[in-house]
Amino acid sequence: MEMEEDEERRRQRKLEEALEVKSLRRIISAYLNYPEAAEEDVRRYEKSFKKLPPAHKALLPHYPSKFQNLRRCISLNSYFIFTMLQAFEPPLDMSQDVDGCKDPHLENFEHGHCHSEERNASSCQSASTSGRMCCSNNAEACPQEKSNIMSNPTTEEVKSEQQHEPIFGSGAGEVENNNEIAECCSNDVADSNGNAFSSPHDWLDPSLQLNVPLVDVDKVRCIIRNIVRDWAAEGEKERNQCYKPILEELDAQFPNRSKESPPACLVPGAGLGRLALEISCLGFISQGNEFSYYMMICSSFILNHTETTGQWTIYPWIHSNCNSLSDNDQHRPVSIPDIHPASAGITEGFSMCGGDFVEVYNDSSQIGVWDAVVTCFFIDTAHNIIEYIEIISRILKEGGVWINFGPLLYHFADMYGQEDDMSIELSLEDVKKIAFHYGFELEKEQTIETTYTTNPRSMMQNHYHAAFWTMRKKRTTTT
Repeated sequence: MEMEEDEERRRQRKLEEALEVKSLRRIISAYLNYPEAAEEDVRRYEKSFKKLPPAHKALLPHYPSKFQNLRRCISLNSYFIFTMLQAFEPPLDMSQDVDGCKDPHLENFEHGHCHSEERNASSCQSASTSGRMCCSNNAEACPQEKSNIMSNPTTEEVKSEQQHEPIFGSGAGEVENNNEIAECCSNDVADSNGNAFSSPHDWLDPSLQLNVPLVDVDKVRCIIRNIVRDWAAEGEKERNQCYKPILEELDAQFPNRSKESPPACLVPGAGLGRLALEISCLGFISQGNEFSYYMMICSSFILNHTETTGQWTIYPWIHSNCNSLSDNDQHRPVSIPDIHPASAGITEGFSMCGGDFVEVYNDSSQIGVWDAVVTCFFIDTAHNIIEYIEIISRILKEGGVWINFGPLLYHFADMYGQEDDMSIELSLEDVKKIAFHYGFELEKEQTIETTYTTNPRSMMQNHYHAAFWTMRKKRTTTT
């Protein structure tokens, strides 16, 4: 009987690993399909232009060169993406055969914020990791090589998940592997300036890539905009709106930080890692937690492989023709990163932990570990926000602080027909009542206006009136 159970467990583990490989391939495929999906958009623009009457076409003589400029920008974005992928070390054997696997959870929704300014604050969820990845207890740093700020992600489980609403762009559909993708993965790939890619890993071989919905490629575009928010000078205004109040509050709450024993701060929903890094630079042991493997691959690359400021140039705004003041605004380059992460002055113990917040931190080893928890555009990513609040309370030390910043744009609110999923959508008033139930006292509260991954030169700007508060976990009174 015991041998049968062991065999069943081995079979289950093998199946799970195969599903994880297939899911991670889907994420990689979304990145690799970016150039063709972007090129398809340009072909669509050209097709519409060609339908114009000759007299109208004559009024736009610059349009053919505009389309070629778009292709140049796509090529440079692709160069950054493929260089990033070549630096990524998969946690699994990506060459194994997974064709026979069916993942019943493949169509779940995911965490991660991304709001298209060309739509009404639609949200973009990225693919997820479940369980632990590059994470240790008691706010200690991840295992890492000397040169690494953050180790490449490793995980026991990776599950690809699908966003519930497409971002501005191509919409649903399938991307076929084609010659252009094959060329991008060959040993002789070069961008439009002739910069050659190095030989790719075997797992980037085109034969191993999946056909993915175009909405998956939209997540890649979402990541490109998030890079601007976290790692470009152009994103400084948004960072000042969102991150600066948090950093100032943390500094005020822990005025006498000890270098020998710094306070520990957890940042769930850390995205591309800038806020967690800034908190580390303030003198905290800082751990970012991120659910999105799209985000983790990118943040690992920026944190670990940046050699100089402004090392990369991307074109984040080329994927929308709407609300542009000029073509030059749409096609403008953005240099990243604006700082060199390894030279930023981080506190020893800075780490990034990949995985679902509930699964990773709802563990007895996490009880009372953290001096502070910072949530920025995070709490509305919950299926059950009450569970988030309960875990935040549990993992904080008595007297610890919870600093929150963000809206309540519940990510799973529009899941129609998803019987197995839930979405608890509380008002701000109810959120605070639940927090009080779990032992929090409100110390400070205000509303701050902010944007999220917004093109600052767009004619359309989506603004949030974000809730910003500091709550303290009550100390247990002893008699």
